[in-house]
Amino acid sequence: MDKPHIIYRDEFLVAIDKPVDLPVHRNSHMPHDAPYLTKWVGEYFNCSVYNVHRLDAKTSGIVVLAFTPEIAGKLTQQFERRQVKKLYTALVREVLGESGLFEKPVMNKKKGKLVAAKTSYRTLETFDTDISYKEFTNIRISLLELALETGRWHQLRQHLALERNDIIGDNQHGDRTLNHIIEERTGRKRLYLHAVSLEIVHPVTGVALSFDSELPAEFTQAISVCKV
Repeated sequence: MDKPHIIYRDEFLVAIDKPVDLPVHRNSHMPHDAPYLTKWVGEYFNCSVYNVHRLDAKTSGIVVLAFTPEIAGKLTQQFERRQVKKLYTALVREVLGESGLFEKPVMNKKKGKLVAAKTSYRTLETFDTDISYKEFTNIRISLLELALETGRWHQLRQHLALERNDIIGDNQHGDRTLNHIIEERTGRKRLYLHAVSLEIVHPVTGVALSFDSELPAEFTQAISVCKV
């Protein structure tokens, strides 16, 4: 597993580029010695750190953490009030329009029922492949920019799966056969979903902060071995 990369740090908060498959915080299903981001950051800076927002373990990209409960509370409010701009990049099956909005309800894991959700998207690139399976011939793959307009459990993954534009590497909601084909070609198993940019307002100075993360090399590799 790659190490987290520090994008920004001051006395109040830190922005981290989180590698794929690293949980942000500890959960009850993990072994007692398993790595997680808040543990790594706390040991690196030798201080307490506090989670501010969610990013799935399987999703790589930008995470902001706070060094005090007070700063964490102020930042969490920004996320809850949707005052934060977050953009994701994903590799998905088949073609969408140039831009659009998903508004279908998605499942709330805790409540066990459907809840309203909105995701906007913009197509960055679509390319042909020689991948054929089941009833599909020479499928196309698209690189999307995604923005959450609501924050639901696995919202991006659920919305794309509902449209049959499954995110590559999503074995919970997506197309496992396609995932296996791409795993064999790349030699890498991962969810192709990356939190590529994040904009917040500094909770103390009031200055707008913008953090960016490069697209992981695995995305470029997957495109290169699939594109014809």
